[in-house]
Amino acid sequence: MLCLFGFDRVGVAVCDLYFLDPEPEPGQEGGEQGVRLEVRVLERGPLPGSAYSAQPVEVSTPVWRADLLESVANPGSLDRAHHHPRFDGWEPGRRHFDDALTADPVAWVGRRLADLDQLVAAAGVAPDVLGPDDAAAVRDAVPEIVATIERLLDRARAAGYGQPGRAPAPGPGGARFGWL
Repeated sequence: MLCLFGFDRVGVAVCDLYFLDPEPEPGQEGGEQGVRLEVRVLERGPLPGSAYSAQPVEVSTPVWRADLLESVANPGSLDRAHHHPRFDGWEPGRRHFDDALTADPVAWVGRRLADLDQLVAAAGVAPDVLGPDDAAAVRDAVPEIVATIERLLDRARAAGYGQPGRAPAPGPGGARFGWL
């Protein structure tokens, strides 16, 4: 499931995610499940018809990513929670682990989103990627975003993809199932 919170020029996209067996850091072999959250640039296309026509919206380039993942052998642990503070185009940098993230991943993500200006600066992205009210709007939406993360974590765990015969058919790239 993909959930999108759209603001002026940025969006926060959240989805449940399953990796069959990613190319992990040493000691992190095996399937992973959980939630991926990305801050993305949003772009509006021109109206294709009248003022009442549907608005084309593109969920464009990534700015920042948090992966609240756990090994399927340890459901409920979020033992592989990490973030990618920078992207090179569409490719994320290496996984970054942080003690505060490990201690309480969902709250850590909420705190990062609450300071969107700092998050964008640390990502090496020009501050004008944000609309004038984006930082305040995202900060105000953090409780809803956090609640969505928690619902999707529950959904990912309930799916039981790590159990024999329960893994979904792989999506693009052959190793993962999920929107982001």
